[in-house]
Amino acid sequence: MHCVLQVAGGVILGVALWLRHDHKISSLLELKLDEAQAPSTFYFSVHILIAVGAVMMVVGFLGCYGAIQESQCLLGTFFACLVILFACEVAAGIWGYMHKDTVSKEMMNFYDSVYDKAVSPTLTDQNQKIAVASVLKVFHETLNCCGKGEGSSILTQFTDRLGLTDICPSQGFSISCHNRIKEMFSDKIYWIGIVALVVAVIMIFEMIFSMVLCCGIRNSPVY
Repeated sequence: MHCVLQVAGGVILGVALWLRHDHKISSLLELKLDEAQAPSTFYFSVHILIAVGAVMMVVGFLGCYGAIQESQCLLGTFFACLVILFACEVAAGIWGYMHKDTVSKEMMNFYDSVYDKAVSPTLTDQNQKIAVASVLKVFHETLNCCGKGEGSSILTQFTDRLGLTDICPSQGFSISCHNRIKEMFSDKIYWIGIVALVVAVIMIFEMIFSMVLCCGIRNSPVY
């Protein structure tokens, strides 16, 4: 049973690494315009998952070895580590629930600042125009969207056809980038929540099992 925690830790680590190196997410979160950097709150959550997954694999090995050796000391240490991990997981879950919309909102604000700068008539510097347009292109090509809403999308596609701008995808999408951003990050956070919930349930069973086994070893007759 204790070895299940190693598997769960490996699953968490795998999911976290997948989220960390997802092409769409990384292409957006690595964007930078002047001194403004795309928000990295999402990566903060992912890095916590990576740390938890790695620690769980180590703790799972400790519990597995303690069960094989029937060592009360190792099993007690395993139980204490589980309690700490479980508390961290609950705290991370509460934090994630309270900030579940923060990642999307921060990314939408960053997109809006870039978009507003791109369509601003006061932007006359040609190099700056190219830099702003290239950042928007990454958003639009990655998410298959254009504009902050349907109205701004149609307007921007119109100015693209007139040659005044060049920021919408060549295919011509009228889907709001706000909706695309929210969908993408909400889906990822949803999966993080599912994984955290499953692991929390496994931890509860692991704690119960380790205490039962520890008590059984303590009460077993010594010959």
